[in-house]
Amino acid sequence: MSDMSQAFLNVKQLAEYLHLNEKKVYAMAAEGEIPATKLTGKWLFPKSLVDRWLLESCHSGMMADRLLLSGSDDPLLQATANRLTQHLRNKALFSYTVTGTKLGLELLAQGHADACAIHWGRAEESEIRHPALMQQFQQSKHWILVHLFRRSMGLIVRNNDLERLLSPDEALNYSTRWVTRQEGAGSQRFLNEWLAGQAFPADRLTVSNVAFSEREVASLIAKGEADIGPGTLSAAREFGLGFIPVSEESFDLVVPRNVYFRKLLQQLFEFLQSPEGISLAQNLQGYDLSRCGRLIWSADPG
Repeated sequence: MSDMSQAFLNVKQLAEYLHLNEKKVYAMAAEGEIPATKLTGKWLFPKSLVDRWLLESCHSGMMADRLLLSGSDDPLLQATANRLTQHLRNKALFSYTVTGTKLGLELLAQGHADACAIHWGRAEESEIRHPALMQQFQQSKHWILVHLFRRSMGLIVRNNDLERLLSPDEALNYSTRWVTRQEGAGSQRFLNEWLAGQAFPADRLTVSNVAFSEREVASLIAKGEADIGPGTLSAAREFGLGFIPVSEESFDLVVPRNVYFRKLLQQLFEFLQSPEGISLAQNLQGYDLSRCGRLIWSADPG
């Protein structure tokens, strides 16, 4: 085979590299079983991701020494990632990059992340909504959905505005400055549904800022750059802000089957169910860990 240090391999080169026939390579690419991209009708395979895929295939990925999480933002998950990183020290990398639900799923589908945190509406509807969202991606046939926790979702405000902004009429007044989230974020989906319940068009909000995380929403309100925005009770409490509860939602993790038994992922579930994890959730406020680690959905292997 020619120079194997090149960034991308074509079908013939990959077949030689993996000692497979080209027909099998085409089938694996079409099924999303191997990192691939299609350019002008031709399959290309990033060699660095192919090598990573080979490593993760060993022992169902349990020997891999890093876990990359993408997707929705949550203060408890971020605090957990920080603590696991300190526990692991230089033995492994545990990384959590906040992207929002939809972009996180796109990154997972492309093989750029190992798991994706999602939330997409009220808890009582999540076991229908979350699989439906996942199934928009062809790769979902290789994914499973695991519950992390329930959390309290609502509107974050300053304490001195809490009584006034409890009234939807005041919250939606043209003089009230909103901080919203980027499109594709679960918190923006929550806000749009709350607005629909008030029969108020989203484009009529007075938007002063767009934030890209829970903490950024709270920070902008605490600094006086906005008056109100969607977020969790835990984010509001961290910044000493008021909170208007609206609903409970399920915060779940989308995981490829070959990643599920990886030691680092299991350590995440173990931490959240440990006395330290439960205490952390209680201090942050607004969490229910009673069903953490429960398998919610898996595609029919047939």
